[in-house]
Amino acid sequence: MKYTAYLFDFDGTLVDSMPCWSQKMLNILKKSGVDYPADVIRIITPLGDLGTARYFRDTLGVSMTEEAMLCEMDAYALPRYRDEIPLKAGVRDYLRRLAAQGISLNVLTASPHKMVDPCLKRLGVWELFDHVWSCDDFATTKADPNIYIRAVEQIGTRVDDTAFFDDNINAIKTAAQAGLFTV
Repeated sequence: MKYTAYLFDFDGTLVDSMPCWSQKMLNILKKSGVDYPADVIRIITPLGDLGTARYFRDTLGVSMTEEAMLCEMDAYALPRYRDEIPLKAGVRDYLRRLAAQGISLNVLTASPHKMVDPCLKRLGVWELFDHVWSCDDFATTKADPNIYIRAVEQIGTRVDDTAFFDDNINAIKTAAQAGLFTV
C-alpha cells in the first residue's frame, strides 16, 4: 500500500542527535546528584523537555525548578542543534524521493521548535516538510494516541493512509494504537 503522508520523529530518526539529547537530560541528573533508573532515557524520550523536567522533579526528586532545568537543557543543546547535529545517513535522499512522489512529509517530535527548526533549516531539508510539529503544539506527548489523530487531521489525510517513523518503541505502540502504520 502506498501511504499519502509520512510522519517522522526527529531525534534519532531524521537526525543523529540522541547522544546530545540524552546528555542534556543526564547532565541535570548528574549535577543534582540524583539516582535514576537505568532505562531513564527510554522513560523520558516521549515526554519532551517540560515533561522530562516534571518527571525529574516529581518522580526523581530533582530540587531545581522546571525553568532552571529547561535553561540548563537549552544551554547545552541549542548550540549543538544549531551548528553540529547531522542528518542520519540516507535521510536527505529518502526525503527527496518521497517528496518527488507527492507524499506529504511531516515531523512530530517531543523536542521544542527552538531546537528542531534551526537544525532542519541548516541541514537543507526544512522546505521538504508540510508540517513540523513539536508535542508542545498539541499540549500533549507522544504517549497520547490523540496527538497522532490530530496531526493526521491537520495533514488532511486518514490514519490508515499515514506511516509513522520513530525510534522509540513506546511512541510506535501508541501511534499503532491510533491506527497509523508504524516503522
